[in-house]
Amino acid sequence: MKHLSEARKVFDLELAALKAVRGQLDSAFDRAVELVVASLQQPGKVVVVGIGKSGNVGQKIAATLTSTGSPSVVLNSVDAMHGDLGIVREGDVVLALSYSGESEELFALLPALKQLSVKIIAFTGAVKSTVARFSDVVLNVKVPREACPFNLAPTASTTAMMVMGDALAMAVLQARGFKQKDFARYHPSGAIGRALLLRVRDVMRSGGRCPIVGQATTVQEGLLAMTQAKAGSLCIVDGRGKLAGVFTDGDLRRHLATPGGVLSQPLASVMTRHPICVRDDALAAEALKIFKERNIDDLLVVNAKQEPVGLVDSQDLPKLKLM
Repeated sequence: MKHLSEARKVFDLELAALKAVRGQLDSAFDRAVELVVASLQQPGKVVVVGIGKSGNVGQKIAATLTSTGSPSVVLNSVDAMHGDLGIVREGDVVLALSYSGESEELFALLPALKQLSVKIIAFTGAVKSTVARFSDVVLNVKVPREACPFNLAPTASTTAMMVMGDALAMAVLQARGFKQKDFARYHPSGAIGRALLLRVRDVMRSGGRCPIVGQATTVQEGLLAMTQAKAGSLCIVDGRGKLAGVFTDGDLRRHLATPGGVLSQPLASVMTRHPICVRDDALAAEALKIFKERNIDDLLVVNAKQEPVGLVDSQDLPKLKLM
């Protein structure tokens, strides 16, 4: 239990640190977003520099920016002075990460960067430090204390720096009008990419695997159609072929005690009207969202005319690598 207590203490300290940094946000953040957006419109890029733990955080920030449509690279502060500075171009914006603001490795680099006509945004806990003085915008990430019991190891401060990077990336994303379809272009592989690139029509069961019957069909006939299709639900249409309702295994169980038996009943009398459905041209991501929010097993698919054209079975999602 002592270890668990220590873990909770670390969480509490880091949460308090994030609240403190949130309270320090001011117009400098707006200016930082404007500088990044202006640079990317040229088009320029974001160059991230940092030493030690700050450098590690910088790699994550650069990756987040790049994956959300803001080209970003990490520049090693030492290698930069031996030729790698050539990666920086006029019009770029630099994120300089240093909690103390007095990292010696950055001292020689910052004047060289200023000569390249780039804008510098500092992430630091010391707003009057050397790094801050060389910067055009200073984002204050000062925390009350580290989570380290000696108040030495970078813990709360690196968490605050990383969250500030996330906040900057998300604000830039919004400012640039970055859309879900753009995100999909940068993530073509994996569950995220598949869910954002595929349409419902690409993953649904259709044809003989999606049983469709009229409202006058009896429950017994409907069950036979479901069995033949190996499906757990039945699309029921009206006289115009439009979706009128759904009948599922759950509906059958709920009506088993119907006086006179349920099997001879017309589906119109036992079906669920106005079922949850999705358009066939919707993104697979939308279907995933419905499954998570509505806790259903099958999702009916309709076309623009509200005619059933397929269904998505929740059991298929893992096989399609959408979950």
